[in-house]
Amino acid sequence: MPIKKITISELISLSELHPVIDVRSPGEFEHAHFPKAHNIPLFTDDERKEVGTAYKQVGKQKAIKIGLDYFGPRMKSNIEEAEKIFKQLRSNSKTIIVHCWRGGMRSAGMAWLFDLYGFDVYIVVGGYKAFRTWALEKFEAPYDIRVVGGYTGSSKTELLHEIKKNREAIIDLEGIARHKGSAFGGIGLPEQPTQEMFENLLAIELSKMNQNGKLVSFWIEDESQRIGRLNIPNAFWKTIRAAPLFFIDIDFETRLDFILNYYGKLDQQALINAILRIQKRLGPNETKLTINYILENNIKEGFRILLQYYDKTYIQSLHKRDNIADQMKTISMVSTDHKSNYQLLQQFINK
Repeated sequence: MPIKKITISELISLSELHPVIDVRSPGEFEHAHFPKAHNIPLFTDDERKEVGTAYKQVGKQKAIKIGLDYFGPRMKSNIEEAEKIFKQLRSNSKTIIVHCWRGGMRSAGMAWLFDLYGFDVYIVVGGYKAFRTWALEKFEAPYDIRVVGGYTGSSKTELLHEIKKNREAIIDLEGIARHKGSAFGGIGLPEQPTQEMFENLLAIELSKMNQNGKLVSFWIEDESQRIGRLNIPNAFWKTIRAAPLFFIDIDFETRLDFILNYYGKLDQQALINAILRIQKRLGPNETKLTINYILENNIKEGFRILLQYYDKTYIQSLHKRDNIADQMKTISMVSTDHKSNYQLLQQFINK
């Protein structure tokens, strides 16, 4: 079939069935991309810069000639890279989706090559730039959100995953951000995505919750606007803050034991480095005392100080919210067992 142009909405649905090829340079792709895309760059970063400079200073035809010097010798390897992707996906499809920055010459060139070889080719109108516009619009849309809140150590993330196991919709912000939200939240986890990539991933998830104005009720964990070095987009942050908050109330010692079960196993120096990052807010005496406990391997007493600090911070955050008395529903729980807590949550909602 001839090369067919598709919109971003069509890209979202078709990407579930067919591979998406981003032909931008490796640097562009690494910074951020459509979440399901594979990178088969038409040019390296340096080559892209050279072609772009020629286009601006000399003209389109000169730029095309320079581009062909690089593109021509790679045509075979580009096809082989596409075939590898189909093989990795174990797909028998011969349909491929191509895009560049804004649907210009780079995607047109690669689409022509794939079409010539025998693939059925879709090309994305507006390219990645159009996808970014689509993504940013998702943060402005209305949503039907329920928020799971609670002090640090209340096993909120585990409860959120239990909600998902019971076939209720969730968005795991910490999972997308690859960070658990506190100064200690990045220890042992992969590097966080860029801000733009975080937004792209979040936008895809949000698109599942508002389809043509039809709202899907979903759960989300109560977070600060900042997760590690990433920020929840402001418009969506305001929507979360206006949503009903189901506050999981679990006693201090139970939460302390829960935290020790995870953080107590982490590298001692990594814990100390995290403590030093919050020393201005924690206070000089508390910082020194906490680090001494960690060095003495008395992790429990060190985290007792830290948990008191995070409880105080959370209370301050609650007091800053508008209409918190009407918005927050408190549910008392005696353990951090996510399965039993899910049952208690359901009983509370259904009573």
